[in-house]
Amino acid sequence: MTPPPFARLFAKETRLVAGLMSGTSLDGVDAAVARLSGSGRALRLEALAFVSLPYPEALRTALLANSAPETSSVRALSQLNARLAHTYAEAVRAAAAEAGLAVADLDLVGSHGQTVHHVPKAEPCAGLPTASTLQIGDPSMLANLLGLPVVGDFRTADVALGGQGAPLAPYFDYALFSDDAETRGLLNLGGIANLTVLPAGAPPGAVSAFDTGPANMVLDALARRRLGAAYDAGGALAARGRVRETLLAELLAHPFFARTPPRSTGREDFGDAFVAAMEARAAALGITDPADLMATAAMLTVRSIHDAYARFVAPGRRLEALIVSGGGVHNAFLMARLAEAFAPAPVRSVAAYGIDPDAKEALCFAVLAHETVNGVPTNLPSVTGAARPTLLGKLCFPG
Repeated sequence: MTPPPFARLFAKETRLVAGLMSGTSLDGVDAAVARLSGSGRALRLEALAFVSLPYPEALRTALLANSAPETSSVRALSQLNARLAHTYAEAVRAAAAEAGLAVADLDLVGSHGQTVHHVPKAEPCAGLPTASTLQIGDPSMLANLLGLPVVGDFRTADVALGGQGAPLAPYFDYALFSDDAETRGLLNLGGIANLTVLPAGAPPGAVSAFDTGPANMVLDALARRRLGAAYDAGGALAARGRVRETLLAELLAHPFFARTPPRSTGREDFGDAFVAAMEARAAALGITDPADLMATAAMLTVRSIHDAYARFVAPGRRLEALIVSGGGVHNAFLMARLAEAFAPAPVRSVAAYGIDPDAKEALCFAVLAHETVNGVPTNLPSVTGAARPTLLGKLCFPG
């Protein structure tokens, strides 16, 4: 009897997997290639390559417009869903070449997709309370463009079971960073900041994690609006500014910061409308120096992270190390303020543990795809609030 197509994928103990991540900052797509074997805390990961492809300005502009209900259109979303698959295919090809591999050498691709809307708390929809999340960049189209199996659309299964569908990195954190002796925090500073807490020696059901609020999303928006730059390189402008406590206190009064976990957020809460309101309030308070605005926005990130830790983590356990990844790790001002806030616990880049801080999220989706093919649930109900563990993602095969 002829084995079914792709049966070898499920039987393999070691796989070459590409992971793709395009985050809420809407700046481009990250692609990593890794050799993966095992599962859970026995998982073994060898990172082989990482590339980051910025979105062309026209694509980024279209994504921004179609991430806001007032400017999106069904036709544009349909087109972007296909257009992004082509961009993702280009990223996989580039990452494979960087690793010295042909695309055909890869076994699998894990693609997060581009989040354009996230409604994790049920709202009325045609007579039924409904929660939803939408990531575009169709995985079936990507599979056929590459000629490879693709796991995509990771969040919806968790949402179907009453979960937030986010954050998903905690499974990766648990598998790669759990320690029998040290309680660790894994902080990712992407567009949004999320914190994973790994109690020493704890099973996956004891892991907690949640979004803390904006990380680079507000900072980058201010850099574009005030500097005409993609970001504040190294946090240099913030370092020259003065934190304006009155404005900061008003920003921290945003309703998201009062919510208890499980919780997740995105551009709906902290996108351009939030930044415009922040600028308007700053003007009303007589704050005109861009450096002061940037310093205050950076402290919004730091203070919201530490306040969430103090409220939801510290009463039960103290972190013995904070391990940081994502683009924010390159912001020296941000990292220095985090070190002050979390002292005496050391604040370290994930690079100290052998992982490229820029590649971590892409590697995460390589791992999640690998585990889906292993038949291993990777949502953590203690994190997302889902009713039970479930397999994540749609597995799409090429013709």
